Amino acid sequence: MKASVGVFVSVVALLLAVNPVAAQDIPRLADGHPDMSGIWQVLNEANYDLEPHMARHSLQMREGPVNPVPAIPTLRMGAVGAVPGSLGVIVGGGKIPYTAEARALKEENMAEWIDRSPEVKCYMPGVPRATYMPMPFQIIQSETDVFIAYQFAGAVRDIYMDNPGPSQVDSWMGWSVGNWEGDTLVVDVTGLLDGTWFDRAGSHHSTQLHVVERYTMISPDHIDYEATIEDPVVLTEPFTIKMPIYRRIEENARLMDFRCVEFVEELLFGEWRRTPLPR
Repeated sequence: MKASVGVFVSVVALLLAVNPVAAQDIPRLADGHPDMSGIWQVLNEANYDLEPHMARHSLQMREGPVNPVPAIPTLRMGAVGAVPGSLGVIVGGGKIPYTAEARALKEENMAEWIDRSPEVKCYMPGVPRATYMPMPFQIIQSETDVFIAYQFAGAVRDIYMDNPGPSQVDSWMGWSVGNWEGDTLVVDVTGLLDGTWFDRAGSHHSTQLHVVERYTMISPDHIDYEATIEDPVVLTEPFTIKMPIYRRIEENARLMDFRCVEFVEELLFGEWRRTPLPR
C-alpha cells in the first residue's frame, strides 16, 4: 500500500511540474483518482480510416475512365458520402500491420463497403471504435465502478475493477477489466466478436482481438486516449492508436437516443414484406 501511495504521489507531482494549473484542476474522487464522469467526444477522422489517407470521392469507389469514381450505390450521396483526408491516428504513422491476406480482405471490404459495413447495419461498434465514433459517450464513475454508455446503437460497457476472471462468451462490446496505474485508467478488453470493424475503410479483426486502452486526464476537459491492438490471426505485430478526447461542456450536454436498429429494418428486412417497397 505504501508503495502504491508513493507512486501515486510521484505521478501527481510530475503532472503538477509539467502543467500545474491543469493538474490541480483535474476533478478527483475521494480515493484520489481522476474523476472522468461526464459527456465526451472525439473530434478526428479515425472513424473513416485509422490509416493516413487522402480525401476521396466516396466511401466506396470503382474504376473510372481515367481515375477511380464513386461506386454506383454511393454515387447519389455526393459530398455527403465523401471521405476527408487525415494524417491517421496510428502511433509512429504508417498502416495497420496486416498480413498480406488480411490486407487484401481490408481492401475488399472497402470496395464492398455499403453491403459489408457493420455501421450501416447498426451493429454495436466494438472496442476501440466506440470511442471515436462521431457521437458522444458518457462515463459514469465511482471509487469502485466505471460504466460507459455510447450514443451510437445504445452500446454500453461495464469496466470491472475487481477482475471477475475471463469472459465466458464473446460479445459486440467485449469484456473489460480495469485497473489504475497512477492517474491512468488501464482497461484490458477481450472477448470481442469479429463482426465489427475499426473504421469505415474495412479494417477488420478476428475473435483473437485483444485491446489495452489507457485513459489519462490531462486537464479537466481533455483525456489522452491510447489503445494498443493485438490480433495474432490478422496482424504481424501489435499497433497503437492515440488521440485526445474532449469533454462536451454545454450546460445541457447529454446523450440523445440513437437506437438505430429500427432505422435499418427496411434495409435489412424490407425484402420480406408481403408487398416489398421499391429498393
